[in-house]
Amino acid sequence: MNLSKFSDYAFRILIYLAKNQDKICTVEELASKLEISEHHLKKIVHRLGKTEYVISTKGRNGGLKLGMPPKDINLGNILIITEDSINLDECFSSGKDSCAPSSKCKLKHILHSSIKSFIDEISKYTLQDII
Repeated sequence: MNLSKFSDYAFRILIYLAKNQDKICTVEELASKLEISEHHLKKIVHRLGKTEYVISTKGRNGGLKLGMPPKDINLGNILIITEDSINLDECFSSGKDSCAPSSKCKLKHILHSSIKSFIDEISKYTLQDII
C-alpha cells in the first residue's frame, strides 16, 4: 500500500507549519523549502484550508499557519482528509467491482479490516509526535 503524494506533501506542510508557528508562511516559501511545485502545493493547501487544521489568510500579509496546536492534530484524520481512496483492491471502489464472487468473497473483509487497522494505528499519533 502506498500513500499518495498528496498525503505525503500534506504531512510535510503540516510539519513545516508546526516547526514555524511563530510566523505566517507563504505558499512560495513552502514550495521552496519543501521542494514541491507551487501548483500542486496550492491544491493541498486549499484542501487543508477547508479544515480547522490550517488557517489560510489572503492579501498582502496573508499566508498559512496552523489552526490548532500540533498535539490536537490527529494524523489519522489528516490521512482521511487527504486520501481520496485508501482502497487496497478494486472491490472497495464503488462502481468498479469486477470481482465475480463478490457476495461470498472473504478477502474483501480481510482487506477492509486491514485498512481499518492501519487507520486506527496512525490515529494513535498527532502532529506533535512527528515534529
